[in-house]
Amino acid sequence: MTESSSSSNKRIAKNTIFLYVRMFLTLGVSLYTSRVVLNTLGVEDFGIYNLVGGVVVLFSFINGSMTTATQRFLNFEMGKGNPDGIHKVFCISTNVYFIISFIIVLLAETIGLWFLNNKLNIPIDRMNAANIVYQFSILAFVVNILKIPYNASIIAYEKMSFYAWVSIIEVTLKLIIVFALVYFIFDKLILYSILTFAVSVLIYIIFRVYCRNSFTSCRYQYMKDNKLTRKLLSFSGWSMLGNFAVVGSNQGISMIMNMFLGVTINAAMGVANQVNTAVYGFVSNFQMAFNPQIVKTYASESFDAHKKLIYQTSKLSYFLLLIIAVPILFNTEYILTVWLKIVPSYSAVFTQLIILLSLLDALSGPFWMSTNAMGKIKYYQIGVSFLMLLNLPLAYFILHYGFTPEYVFAGKLVLSFIIYLFRVIYVKSFLNFTFKDFFSNVILRIILTTVFIVGIMFIFKNQILPKEDSILNLFVFTLISLFTSLLGVTALGINKIEKKLVMSFIIKRIKKQNEL
Repeated sequence: MTESSSSSNKRIAKNTIFLYVRMFLTLGVSLYTSRVVLNTLGVEDFGIYNLVGGVVVLFSFINGSMTTATQRFLNFEMGKGNPDGIHKVFCISTNVYFIISFIIVLLAETIGLWFLNNKLNIPIDRMNAANIVYQFSILAFVVNILKIPYNASIIAYEKMSFYAWVSIIEVTLKLIIVFALVYFIFDKLILYSILTFAVSVLIYIIFRVYCRNSFTSCRYQYMKDNKLTRKLLSFSGWSMLGNFAVVGSNQGISMIMNMFLGVTINAAMGVANQVNTAVYGFVSNFQMAFNPQIVKTYASESFDAHKKLIYQTSKLSYFLLLIIAVPILFNTEYILTVWLKIVPSYSAVFTQLIILLSLLDALSGPFWMSTNAMGKIKYYQIGVSFLMLLNLPLAYFILHYGFTPEYVFAGKLVLSFIIYLFRVIYVKSFLNFTFKDFFSNVILRIILTTVFIVGIMFIFKNQILPKEDSILNLFVFTLISLFTSLLGVTALGINKIEKKLVMSFIIKRIKKQNEL
């Protein structure tokens, strides 16, 4: 081995270690911060914070679709090698975000404010605090919108190492905030919202300063180009419908449950969503790595390779999440107790149901990627959005007729399965594969593997492992679960080609860190 090769390997190893330290540090600090916030604010104020923030998040469907559009047009101009075009896209998109910010503030201060004060179930003595939190949530949301052109530029220029440091800075500041709350007599809920807003402003300033100093295209000046503005808005149009359905469904359910059950139920949902975000992050990164290949195989008309890639990504995404999910699903209450100390009612069952929903989402991911690759998104977005928004009347019906709140998530699980079938059928209408082929290559392997893993772990949990909960028992269960899952996936879940694909993915991800 030459000296340069040895040096390269050391650099790859160093970057790999750094990647995982960063990932687990961010994850660990975020989860620990949630615990301290819950214990410091209390269940009621924690629920209010999640609920009030959710009103503002309702408007974020615009945010996601415009981010995608900005990135796309920046990359397009980069591909043409057109610096003036890159600068124009940045400036025009910034103009659009100023307009969007104004519209969102207008809607939030009229419809949103009315909804907060007249429809949500918040204790009277906390309404003043809720309104102050709401105002700072709006301000933080606007700051995050104005950050998007800089965010999109960093992604377009592939300066991903910058995210490593900023993400660490952000979670560290949030951790400092929650510890600082203990030392103030001032209303902790209001103070937390103010300090969280301050962190958003600081992160925006860091992004802005970095981009202005690193990229000449990120120096804003007023420009007018109606044609480019229309293209930006047109490109994001159908994606905006899909984003609205996702956000409207999730936040709408939260608000409907609040109307019937009060703010404590929102605390439970906040806890469940924190766990799910942490767990699903592993899968979303995995799927993101395969997205370019899904697009390229379709663009090159390699339809067999495209179909196989959908099958492989579906299974591998599901199995990756299943391996992480099994220990959590079998030990939810104990994990939440150790993590939070104060566990809001329904937190455990909500966590379990949301993780089951995520398993379906993991299977679905490659199908919406394929739809985007084909460019056939109009009827897809209409169908998926309609089915997603059915969650709202279904949730109202379930609670109105006296069913307990877990049935809301059970109903959402049924609708998610229908949405999954719709996605499969829609993609099948454009690609040449049969249901028999899909069932034997994907669904049957998933069912056999899941039954094998869950069956063995159920027997181990109830027949072999000591009954009392403890850190040692959780550790032993997790180790046995990991071994059983790897055995099940290897023996029943994937074929030889997919085993090579997994190894290739791991090697590529390691090598990619050399570029950071």
